[in-house]
Amino acid sequence: MRNSRVFFLLALLVAAAAIAWYFTSHRTSAGDVTVYYTKVDGQSEVPWTISVRPQQPGESGADRLQYLVLYAASQAVAGPPANLSANRFPAGTRVLSAAVDGTTAAVDLSAEVNDGRAGALNESGEFKSLVWTLTALPGIDRVAVRVAGKKVATLPGGSFEIDEPLRRSDW
Repeated sequence: MRNSRVFFLLALLVAAAAIAWYFTSHRTSAGDVTVYYTKVDGQSEVPWTISVRPQQPGESGADRLQYLVLYAASQAVAGPPANLSANRFPAGTRVLSAAVDGTTAAVDLSAEVNDGRAGALNESGEFKSLVWTLTALPGIDRVAVRVAGKKVATLPGGSFEIDEPLRRSDW
């Protein structure tokens, strides 16, 4: 009787361990995305890792990439943590929409992006952060920017052209 009880408990323990292993090794991982912020020197990038939700059941690879582009762009535009000395988009700037067309991420920014008065270095740093963040995603190699739904040549300062898709190699 005692041996059968020990055998039963041992079998129960093995079954519990197998179930725990299955659920921990087969769970859906949320994953991470790296957001890059440009330091105020305009040259150095600071990577910031953020967690993203797991791929949803029935969500296609294209839908997943669309979600990642929108989420990563929103995080890049929102800016770095307060304790990090880095370029920031003008207050109130937000991502109105983001789409993927082939290898290009198209991002539409709100009109507040025009309110920046920090100069060419800051303006370049803002867009460098956005481009580096989005081109770190698989399959994205350039970023097209619109402002309030319109293609514009430059922001009001006129020092940084955004009328053509931007690539990492632009910096």
